[in-house]
Amino acid sequence: MRMSALAATGLLAAGLTTASLAEMTIEHAQGTTTLDATPETVVTFDIASLDTLDTLGIDVAGLPQDFVPERLSKYRGDDYTNVGSLFEPDFETLAALQPDLIIVANRSSAAYDDLSKIAPTIDMTVWGAGYLDQLRDRVTTLGEIFSHQNDVAEHLSELDANVEATRELAADAGTALIILTSGGRISAYGPGSRFGWLHDELGVKPVIEDVEAATHGDPVSFEFLLDTNPDYLFVIDRDSAINAGDAARATLDNDLVQQMDAVKNDRVTYLDSVNWYIVMSGLTATSEMVNEVKTALER
Repeated sequence: MRMSALAATGLLAAGLTTASLAEMTIEHAQGTTTLDATPETVVTFDIASLDTLDTLGIDVAGLPQDFVPERLSKYRGDDYTNVGSLFEPDFETLAALQPDLIIVANRSSAAYDDLSKIAPTIDMTVWGAGYLDQLRDRVTTLGEIFSHQNDVAEHLSELDANVEATRELAADAGTALIILTSGGRISAYGPGSRFGWLHDELGVKPVIEDVEAATHGDPVSFEFLLDTNPDYLFVIDRDSAINAGDAARATLDNDLVQQMDAVKNDRVTYLDSVNWYIVMSGLTATSEMVNEVKTALER
């Protein structure tokens, strides 16, 4: 069976090339990887890819079961092999599992070389400028690998529509600040930062432009929050992302914060911290993140 010229063109456009129907070469963050056939035993060290694969109805055999979000809790069960942590793979368990494909990204990308010795490995890291374009590329690649192109196209069309609707709301919404709380401390994030796609791609106007674009944000005080006084405040609770609890609300429960316009006007949004901090660039997670921002701007 031979691939049509149209299908081959589609693979090339998605960053894939093919020597035959059963073989394809995938371009990813650390180079290229060739697959001889559609993978059947898949291991992912990337929760975002797990989120996307689950959205597309593609099963996995193994994953690091820590920090799996509640809506994906089925993957914590005995039907799935725990292959270590996001940072430390269990190489012995992996070798016994004999995967056809291993997926890494972001937190697990440092293990790429060692994992590539066990099975074909791809790095699906999404980082830096062009978050949504990177997401589209990664999701499209997974769709091509598992022949779910139509499903991917449908999901991306819905995402694009929500992104456009959010941008339209943001144009007249006023200013915003996104912060992360952790251990009673606060860090602010601006354009170009880890969570900066809220500004860069969803069009939400930052209340201040010169926040340090750092992985862990720019440490700020409660006085800073009141001085900048954004119309909207978006809060990511790191503590609740990695443990149960609601630490952010306690952290922000003070007189200075209560004086902010965002508080007075009920425009403080406590974001889904697992999506924003743990899952990040998954297909469903990103759709939910965009909808959170859209809903907040509608208030």
